Amino acid sequence: MPKRKAAIAVGGVAALGAAALLLPNANASQDKDEASGAGGSVKTLKAGDASDLAAQVQKILGDAFAGSYYDSGKQQLVVNVVNGDKNVIVQAKKAGAVVRDVNNSTAELRAAAKTLKTRATIPGTSWAVDPRTNKVLVTADSTVTGAKWNRLQSTVRGLGSGMATLKKSAGTFKPFVSGGDAIFSQVQGGNVRCSLGFNVTASDGSPAFLTAGHCGVAAKEWSDSQNGQPIATVDQATFPGSDFSLVKYDDTATQAPSEVNTGNGQTVQIKQAADATVGETVFRMGSTTGLHNGQVTGLDATVNFQSETDPNGVDTVNGLIQTNVCAEPGDSGGSLFTQEGGAVGLTSGGSGDCTNGGETFFQPVTAALQATGATLGAGDQAGGGDQAGAGDQSGAGDQAGAGDQSGAGDQSGAGDQSGAGDQSGAGAGDQSGAGDQSGAGDQAGAGDQSGAGEGDQAGAGDQSGAGDQSGAGDQSGAGHQSGSGSADDGSSLTGSN
Repeated sequence: MPKRKAAIAVGGVAALGAAALLLPNANASQDKDEASGAGGSVKTLKAGDASDLAAQVQKILGDAFAGSYYDSGKQQLVVNVVNGDKNVIVQAKKAGAVVRDVNNSTAELRAAAKTLKTRATIPGTSWAVDPRTNKVLVTADSTVTGAKWNRLQSTVRGLGSGMATLKKSAGTFKPFVSGGDAIFSQVQGGNVRCSLGFNVTASDGSPAFLTAGHCGVAAKEWSDSQNGQPIATVDQATFPGSDFSLVKYDDTATQAPSEVNTGNGQTVQIKQAADATVGETVFRMGSTTGLHNGQVTGLDATVNFQSETDPNGVDTVNGLIQTNVCAEPGDSGGSLFTQEGGAVGLTSGGSGDCTNGGETFFQPVTAALQATGATLGAGDQAGGGDQAGAGDQSGAGDQAGAGDQSGAGDQSGAGDQSGAGDQSGAGAGDQSGAGDQSGAGDQAGAGDQSGAGEGDQAGAGDQSGAGDQSGAGDQSGAGHQSGSGSADDGSSLTGSN
């Protein structure tokens, strides 16, 4: 490809019915304090700042920290505390957080998630810590019936009263990959379509992008048009275990802007990687359904997808962000971001659709960057100067190392992700933050994913079957998304949930 902007727009290229508007007064006066009358002053914050405050308060509270969430109505950070020392609690309040006494500690919630992993790793199930209820939220899709449902229900009850909540989802958990649209690859059985997440700079300085791991495992070479010549090649891919791929542009002169194309000529400049905070409003862009918004509902989620290569197998992915944003096949790999320009996640999978709604899970961008060694931003590429600090991401140092993901404490089940270091081919060994996600090491087989992009992944490489969903290739018209909803906390970037 000649020296021109990459033809693949970040997050998809389809026309949208929903406009993307940035209003100058949105979330104004965010940093003023208001008296709480409880030994400190509660800060009024933007969701992105709440993540930083959560990390600060977690250090203050130590073992007493039991998760946190963002109250979008009051624009405050609420922090859960178990058996906290009075002096430390006063410090937490002085830092600006609302402190709330709860019953379940981070250690207890992690133990509950580990028990679920051992006794209830059933295709069509997921669990994540919900700091708002101080419980583990367990979800079963429509395929979990009969003996499987009884087993899951019994396991949840066995965790004890007040430890977990079990609910049913009307849809079916599946990775959102399908045949044909925004980024394409031809595999045996048809075309595979996914969505580009974020343009990045690889550790060797070459232009690249992030997308879903199951996309990179399904196909090695990617094009910006159906049946077109490949313009990018998978460098690293990890799935299951985690769900991210680093794909390098074949032409090293490619100019890959650090922005998300939200349709109708609108873009959002991506300035830095951002950790998700439960309760914050986020936006998802994908090639099938375009722009939609919703809220983060859980961190450190574990999802058990039915394996596409083994009828009796399970593809388990850990450490995901759970949301109520909708998505559909072909949206896989697409961008999850904040209106301030924070890159939050890559679309992994979920249940439901954008007509009836559902749950969607996302791979955290901070973890993907740390594992691949890539950095956000265009660096010194032409035009990079006006990318709102995109080049300032050097070394991704601002990413507070995935371990600081405000939720590292709340990401209680995330602990189950230790062992990600075994995913040698994906560079996951560098996932120093993944250590916080302790327990994923229990994910048998994940360690054997030596070279996800090469198809060595214990069968994941054989997911060329994803291409068998060739019929989805006809979903070319992302434009079928109509209407424009508004964000729950008054955010001015509009989409619909």
